[in-house]
Amino acid sequence: MPLNIIYEDDMLLVVDKPPGIAVSTMADLLLGQYPALEQLGEQMRYGIIHRLDKDTSGLLLVAKTKEAFTFFQRQFKERKVQKQYICLVKGILKEDEGVIDAKLTRSPNDRRKQKAFTPGEAGEDRAREARTKYRVVERFPAYTLLEMTPETGRKHQIRAHLAFLHHPIAGDKLYGFKGQTAPVGLNRQFLHASQIAIPIPPTGRTTKEFRSLLPKDLQNVLDNLRT
Repeated sequence: MPLNIIYEDDMLLVVDKPPGIAVSTMADLLLGQYPALEQLGEQMRYGIIHRLDKDTSGLLLVAKTKEAFTFFQRQFKERKVQKQYICLVKGILKEDEGVIDAKLTRSPNDRRKQKAFTPGEAGEDRAREARTKYRVVERFPAYTLLEMTPETGRKHQIRAHLAFLHHPIAGDKLYGFKGQTAPVGLNRQFLHASQIAIPIPPTGRTTKEFRSLLPKDLQNVLDNLRT
């Protein structure tokens, strides 16, 4: 399957990832299209700088050299990368915008999930800082469309934080409520990596910004809700 490459230079590939592809499969596809990535090795994930969950679509950054991989990883570590996601959540959020500030760690009850902690809750001291901003884009009778801006980069951060607010992402089978129904036509979690801005080597003084439109399957869900 050919990858949808929306940007390429000597150091960076920007892939518009479709849903249903795990990171391991993405590595295989990249190596098939860019054999030179073999030099980065498994330790550097063959250039894949950050992760997207299997059923999350959108922008994925890939370094083409070891030096570029190290540079871009540092930008993520120093929180100089700005990412935005679009998601549809269950229920109606009353506030037009807000911040979810809840530490995360692996759930002791389900090792596949992350657990969010209220301040002072037992075990919070062992969890890692996690902070996500949100803004309401559109409200529907039983759902809310949000723009999410994670300020930290924890595993499942957006999914876990929204479940913590009691507004899990529509179609999210791992973090959703028991018996939670999905909108008509939705066959995965409604989460899309829509925008990313990252400093560019060698100095990092220049930033490039990339955007990805909502894919057809998610756009159709919104169209159905509007009608």
